[in-house]
Amino acid sequence: MSWKIDLAHSHIQFSVRHMMISTVRGEFEEFQGDIDFNQENPERSSAYVKIDASSINTREDSRDNHLRSPDFLNAEEYPYIIFESKQVEQVGEESGRITGDLTIRGVTNEVVLDVRFHGLAKSPWGTTSAGFSASTTLQRKDWGLNWNQALETGGVLVGDKMKIDIEVELIEQVEEVEHGETVAAD
Repeated sequence: MSWKIDLAHSHIQFSVRHMMISTVRGEFEEFQGDIDFNQENPERSSAYVKIDASSINTREDSRDNHLRSPDFLNAEEYPYIIFESKQVEQVGEESGRITGDLTIRGVTNEVVLDVRFHGLAKSPWGTTSAGFSASTTLQRKDWGLNWNQALETGGVLVGDKMKIDIEVELIEQVEEVEHGETVAAD
């Protein structure tokens, strides 16, 4: 069934070590996707998500501008970060893994997201929503995100590992048929 990402209740966040002593957190504020969630057979589900690279927000304008620059995301030349699932594997009743291709800066690598299903709910407006969380850890250099600076005290300014945390609320898409009836869109 076709589902739409509810942007008001969904987040794509990341965290990375800073100066080896603290963690910087940020998010991408603009993204969209085509999700086909098959509740009866989750392994037949799929996801395609397109993230606006320039929508990065770490709450520090100068850092965000640097992250958009060719040193990192090169958002002008590569405006989108794309995730496209290749395989969905159910691990437990409410958990699974999604394997897919993640493209950043024109470089594509396979990633595995650990996913948790939080259930379905009917909204007061009659729509059906599904909730999921997902996470993974990436080596940023695998996507050519190599910029760094050595510290006088040892170590580097930006950590190599980047943790991704995703919270998604999906809204089931329905289509109208004759006489005002609605059915779930396939």
